[in-house]
Amino acid sequence: MLQDETQYDVPVKSSGSEQKSVVSTPSNLPPLQDRFGRTFDYVRIAITEKCNLRCTYCMPEEGVALKTKDEILTDDEILRLIRVLASIGIKKVRFTGGEPLVRKEIVKLVEGAAQTPGIKGIHLTTNGILYDRYAKDLREAGLTGVNISLDTMDPERFQTITRRAGVETVQRAIDMAIEVGMPRVKINVVLMRGFNEDELYKFTELTREKPVTVRFIEFMPFDAHQIWESGVHFASAESLVHQIEEFYPGIQNAPGTRTEHHTFQAPGYKGKIAVIPAFTRSLCGNCSRIRVTADGSIRNCLYSDLEYNLRDAMRAGASDDDMIALFRKAFAEKAKDGFESKKQSAAKKVKVSDIGRVSMTQIGG
Repeated sequence: MLQDETQYDVPVKSSGSEQKSVVSTPSNLPPLQDRFGRTFDYVRIAITEKCNLRCTYCMPEEGVALKTKDEILTDDEILRLIRVLASIGIKKVRFTGGEPLVRKEIVKLVEGAAQTPGIKGIHLTTNGILYDRYAKDLREAGLTGVNISLDTMDPERFQTITRRAGVETVQRAIDMAIEVGMPRVKINVVLMRGFNEDELYKFTELTREKPVTVRFIEFMPFDAHQIWESGVHFASAESLVHQIEEFYPGIQNAPGTRTEHHTFQAPGYKGKIAVIPAFTRSLCGNCSRIRVTADGSIRNCLYSDLEYNLRDAMRAGASDDDMIALFRKAFAEKAKDGFESKKQSAAKKVKVSDIGRVSMTQIGG
C-alpha cells in the first residue's frame, strides 16, 4: 500500500538534554497545484553543483563547467525561498547537490529550515563521504532524514563507478546515521544490469538488522556523454520487483512514500525494500515535488528542460508575492508526465545543453 509522500517528523533543535519542537503556522494562501489537480508540498533544493565523486552516470571524469559562487543562491536566498514556499503549503525540504555536504553552511541551512513555520521535515541526499563530519550537528540542527547513495558494496566496483575510493566510508555513514538517531535513513541504489544487479540480494539483506529503507532506483542516463544510454545496462522496476518477490516468497507490501512506488518488508526484518520507477515514469501521477537548481532556476519536472529563473527575479527585487506567482506559473505549465515533459521541451526546441546543463550535478539530485 502506498502512503502519502508527506511522512513528516517535527524538526527538532536539541541543546544538551532539552529538545524543543518548532511550531508550525498554517497559511491562508492557496496551495501550489497544477492543472491536473496535483498538489505540491515538497521542494528539492540543490545547494551546490560541486561533487567529490565522479560517478559515470552523472558526469565525465574531468568534471563539468560549474557556476561561479556569485551565480549560486546564497544562504539568505535559500532560506527566503523556503519561507515563501512554506506559505503556500510546502512542508518537506530536501537539500541536494551535487554533493550538499561540500557546502560548509549546510548545518546553518538545516537549522534555518527547521525554524521555518510550516516546515515539518528536512531531509538530505548525500554520497556519504563527508557525512561523519556533520552527522551529529545535522541531527541537532533538525535534520529528520538522510538518503545515502551507494550503488555497490564491492570496493573495485565502487572505484569503477565513482572513479574514487571510499566504499567503507559510505557504509560507516549509514551506520552513523542510525547511531545518531536519524528518524529516516534510506540507501539509494542505482541498479544496472551487467554491473551491480547481482548485488540486489546483498542489499536487501541489509534490511534484516538495519532499520533502513533500501531503495532500488531505475537507472536514468543523465551523464554528459550519455555513455550508458544504449539501454544495455537498464534494469526495469518490474524486473527488480520480480527478483525481490523470488528472494522472499510471500513478502508483504509495506507503507512507503509516493516516490517509493513499490515498497516491501520481509517478515521479521527491521527495514524496508523499495523500488522506484524513475525512468519508466509510472510514478508521475503522484508527483508532489518542486525542484530548484543551485543557481536558482525552478524546474517543474526532472525530464523537462524548461526553466523559470527565480534567482534573477529575487535579485531584481521580486516580492514574496512575485516569487509565488513565478512558482504558480511554472506549475500551471507542468506536463502530465515525464514523457510529455520531454515532448514539451522538444516542441520549444529547448535542450539541457542550451541552458548549460549537461550533467545531473547541474540539474540537482
